[in-house]
Amino acid sequence: MTIETIAKVCHQANKAYCESLGDLSQKDWDEAPDWQKQSAIKGVEFKLTNLNSSPADQHNSWLEEKRKDGWKYGPFKNPSTKEHPCFLKYEDLPKEQQAKDALFAAIVLALK
Repeated sequence: MTIETIAKVCHQANKAYCESLGDLSQKDWDEAPDWQKQSAIKGVEFKLTNLNSSPADQHNSWLEEKRKDGWKYGPFKNPSTKEHPCFLKYEDLPKEQQAKDALFAAIVLALK
């Protein structure tokens, strides 16, 4: 399975999980903006390179990628202003948001 295929599965699972929490902001992979696809691909690459990494490590990698790209904390995800409510230390995230990192990593490991 290619990295992009694994990223697509992770994205779709994340979308479904977010919808279960009432967040309907995610688009299907084929409609998702390139920055979002690249974020998922980088997440897969991180996990494949760091197989023993924790969900916190996964989040910290995502956070650093976002920081490099100019994102910051904001109460709502807003790609135009590069604000994201998960732009926090892992331990400061709500448990349901921490679960997204564990879900992402588990999917990567299952499909690698």
